[in-house]
Amino acid sequence: MPIEVTWSTASGTRSPLANARILRLAFGTALSLWISQAVGWSISYMAPVLTMFLLALPMPRPKLRFIFVVVMALAVSVYGTFIFLPLLLHQKAAGFLLLSLALFHSFYFTARGGKAVIGTLVTVGLALTVAVGTVSVDALLAVAQGLMFGAAVGTSVAVLSHVLIRDPAPDPSAELQRAAQPEDAMTIDNATAAHNALRSLAIVAPIILWFLLSGNSAANMAVMIKVAGMGQEVSKKNTRDAAKSLIISTFAGGVAAVIAWQVLSIWPSLTLYVLLIGLAGLIFGQRIFEGGGLRHDAATWSYAFLTLIVVLAPAVLDTNSGSSADARFYDRLLMFVWATLYGVGAVYVFDAFWPRNKQ
Repeated sequence: MPIEVTWSTASGTRSPLANARILRLAFGTALSLWISQAVGWSISYMAPVLTMFLLALPMPRPKLRFIFVVVMALAVSVYGTFIFLPLLLHQKAAGFLLLSLALFHSFYFTARGGKAVIGTLVTVGLALTVAVGTVSVDALLAVAQGLMFGAAVGTSVAVLSHVLIRDPAPDPSAELQRAAQPEDAMTIDNATAAHNALRSLAIVAPIILWFLLSGNSAANMAVMIKVAGMGQEVSKKNTRDAAKSLIISTFAGGVAAVIAWQVLSIWPSLTLYVLLIGLAGLIFGQRIFEGGGLRHDAATWSYAFLTLIVVLAPAVLDTNSGSSADARFYDRLLMFVWATLYGVGAVYVFDAFWPRNKQ
């Protein structure tokens, strides 16, 4: 039976619509995680990542066309990268240049006002499949299938969450106020969008190149997801805000992952694991949604939630495989920190040598 949320906070600072979206974000992400853990396919944690991104958007129930576009965008980025593999294996310079061009266009799409979830998924698909494919084609096929299955599960759970937890009836006064405000227009010109995309590329491409040359990229797919997300996270921000966003999202998500990991080490349980992710959704959701839309720093906290999932989920899978999960958890977390520090430095250096033109 669908749930229609009409409660609000005691202070009255959050609207019923924001409360419904927070509850839906927590419920949907936790449900998607439970399904991914219960079935356990390759790179299954991409399902809750996709569900989280879809439910972190202030929109009504996703239409079939939007879901189709999201899945197709991931499919094109995943299977389209197969054409890069011969060059990356035999002509690395040419292959890396083509990969960089594809990454640039994924960032440019977002910088021009495209849906961030689509741009992020394309970037993740490019980074993951190329990195894994240079190590093993068989592993690439498994990852590609896992990503597509995760996309199907993630989008389905997002739609189901909208069905079960509906938005409250619109407030007529809020609707009139919203109608009186000017809508966001596409004011980003091609030069500014290209500048933003190149800055994102300057953050992501060197880290991907390092992983490719190290030959250990397949074992660090979660780090690749975080790195791909970093490029989208700073796409439209100025220097200071971009650096602040990277630091806060990594710190908040990392601290939440450490706390959840320590709790799970005391009582390893899928039920507790799912409840912890749901609790994190409630906490981060309060920093994402506000009124009838998003907070000004919503992207920072969305990527903090992403950081929590991609740090914690692979560590739980390491536990299932019997490997040294605790060591791998902190090694992966340290890689996140180093990648973030590099990203902050890259933003400052790029903007120092190529400042954005002020209109």
